[in-house]
Amino acid sequence: MLIIVFGIQFFQQASGIDATVYYSPVVFKEAGIHSQEGLLVATIAVGFAKTGFILVATFLIDRVGRRPLLLTSAIGMTASLIALALGFSFIENSSESSEGAVLLAILAVCCNVAFFSIGLGPICSILGSEIFPLRLRAQAASLGVIVNRIISGTVAMTFLSVSRAITVAGTFSLFAGLSVLCVAFIYSYVPETKGKTLEEIGAYFDGEEAKRLSQGAELELGDTTYLVQKN
Repeated sequence: MLIIVFGIQFFQQASGIDATVYYSPVVFKEAGIHSQEGLLVATIAVGFAKTGFILVATFLIDRVGRRPLLLTSAIGMTASLIALALGFSFIENSSESSEGAVLLAILAVCCNVAFFSIGLGPICSILGSEIFPLRLRAQAASLGVIVNRIISGTVAMTFLSVSRAITVAGTFSLFAGLSVLCVAFIYSYVPETKGKTLEEIGAYFDGEEAKRLSQGAELELGDTTYLVQKN
């Protein structure tokens, strides 16, 4: 359970969402938007995308389920970050300003924020409160928040330095790589909790633990049998 909570809280921030939101004016300026009006409009678009898709998520969480939304969110963020990295790569390697690359950067940032808001944004906290029994919920949720805030602060404080060291395109490529790992983590470890009681969720994790222990016991028994036959 702790692996799921720590992992999902880690990847929520390691995918670079706070850097995208906090430094969106810097990102848009690097993309080629230099007027104050243009920066303001682009930043407002990011805010509308984030707020609007959080409202969408509130209607979908109990209809679609946690796991499908998380997978959609992580896959969409990966595609958006790849598009953002490609757009900045073109901008950084081109001697002339390209309106297409600028529009791609704005669209990719808005899509990244939108996909975050329908899955990884709201569901991380919900999932952490659902998979733990009542006696452990407060402590586990607190530990998850600590991991989340540490990664968030690290990303926010290092974004400008890293982007100067490996370029903005390289930084978003790094975030895209971490987002790919997030997809793999969700697919491999995160269960669906929609419509399940605490007892059902506890039984699921108890079953996974029993399966793991039985596999270990079978392996040890197989090794013992092999040694006996060899002797």
